Amino acid sequence: METVTLDRFELVGPLGSGADYDVRAAVDRETGAPVVLKRPSPQAVSRQMHGSTEERSTRALEAYERAGQYCDVVPRVIGVTEVAIHDEYFGEDLGQPYSVRAEERAAGIPLVGDPRSRILRVPIGLGQNLFALHPLAQPDTVGDWPVQTQLLDAQEIYANAGYAVLDLGPHNVFYSPGTGRIALVDASALVGHGVERSQGNRGPQDVHDFYVEMVKFYLAPELPPMDAAGYYDPYNQRPVISVEDECDDLIRSFAGAGDELREAATACIGKVRQRGYTAVADFGADLHECLRLITIRNDRMPERPAALEAWRGALHRLSEDHWKRYQFDANTELAALAS
Repeated sequence: METVTLDRFELVGPLGSGADYDVRAAVDRETGAPVVLKRPSPQAVSRQMHGSTEERSTRALEAYERAGQYCDVVPRVIGVTEVAIHDEYFGEDLGQPYSVRAEERAAGIPLVGDPRSRILRVPIGLGQNLFALHPLAQPDTVGDWPVQTQLLDAQEIYANAGYAVLDLGPHNVFYSPGTGRIALVDASALVGHGVERSQGNRGPQDVHDFYVEMVKFYLAPELPPMDAAGYYDPYNQRPVISVEDECDDLIRSFAGAGDELREAATACIGKVRQRGYTAVADFGADLHECLRLITIRNDRMPERPAALEAWRGALHRLSEDHWKRYQFDANTELAALAS
């Protein structure tokens, strides 16, 4: 991995901050390309509690070199700084050393935006609902169910290298409507190569935790909304408590679906609950069967014209100023979908 210095990058502004990472937009002075700089949360750094984040970053870079660099939905890592005090660059007085990772900036919008934007009445669930759960229209060049297909493809690449990537919910996935391409903006929650990841009381995790995410966030038992406002809020954002409990809830959520979809989804979820899949491709085949049945259901629903009108009404909200902060041009990306 190339070692870089921060003076190579011109800071633009903040992009997001969570419990683990702080992300800033910047420009690569050598290439002029937009990049992101990822570092441990300043609050954790100031308390000298960022050691676990640094370890997570190290594991993520190892996985990137084994798998991520061969996966076209993972942003390219440009380089990593030495572990040092970076207070002067960021205009802070933390007084503690840490590393900063530079990556190419992902194109598109987040499938679920920053929850804090809800205060400003931003419909942060548009991406997930419009393009992952209810993609009623797509450009001619985009295949069926592109979000799910690319997530499965990415997971298979990591699986072939001995990893499972977790926490791939819609908050960590960007989507470009014009091309149908996704980008994984955080692929650092990993198991594999001796890393046993536990969260709370859930115990050891494996690729079946990813399968739960796929059903929970990317498979909708309900028909598409008949009103534009039905696309605004994120879907199924309650935290996962355990694979077993989550699968029980998911089976109940499909109880009201049509017979074929209910049977297919219930069988798939039941196998996930038993941790019974031996390969990503086997789960992917069952998930795609559920998606095929949803396509048939949506194509045949009598209210499809009204549903499509609501879908395009929600799509129009992506032309608002909020979305200009991303690598996303609404006029270009939505042209093939707006009529």
